Amino acid sequence: MPGGDADGPSDQELLRRHVAGDTEAFGELFRRHRDRLWAVALRTVCDPEEAADALQDAMVSAFRRAGDFRGESAFTTWLHRIVVNASLDRLRRRAARPTLSAGDEQAFEALAAHEGDPARASDTRLDVNAALRILPEQQRAALVVVDMLGFSVADAAAILGTTTGTVKSRCARARARLLPHVSHLQGNRSASESVSPAQGAET
Repeated sequence: MPGGDADGPSDQELLRRHVAGDTEAFGELFRRHRDRLWAVALRTVCDPEEAADALQDAMVSAFRRAGDFRGESAFTTWLHRIVVNASLDRLRRRAARPTLSAGDEQAFEALAAHEGDPARASDTRLDVNAALRILPEQQRAALVVVDMLGFSVADAAAILGTTTGTVKSRCARARARLLPHVSHLQGNRSASESVSPAQGAET
């Protein structure tokens, strides 16, 4: 993960400035990482309004807790962990959520949208988002962080506050549970576009 813009201060420097009282530094940190943080929140809660609230909660928390960051992990890992936790908190507060059962014998392959066909890409995203809703929250978070955002299992474990073995187990269960609900999307890809797990994920 990048630690800063090529011609700008590093994340750690911006964080130091924020803690020291720079009123602009935290805003720059948020602008730098907001797209991926939004993706985490949206994919985890599968609802734009809830995701916006979760991201806001997370940024308020990060703003207030910035002085607690000790550099034991990458800044982006710390930040993503706050967003995941805020998203999971939102899910826990949500009233009864529909869950479906599905077979868990097959491996799930991450699906990529077709950039050349906006309509098909939109349909694919809708199908994947709908399928994600069936997953238990911990499995969904693991799958989002590893398969959709491309974090390594080790980094995902740090973000999710668990072990690498637990991350692997949750991802495997999530892929197997999702496959019956998204396997039809694989037909949209040619043989030359075979889908592989996200870069950086362990197997």
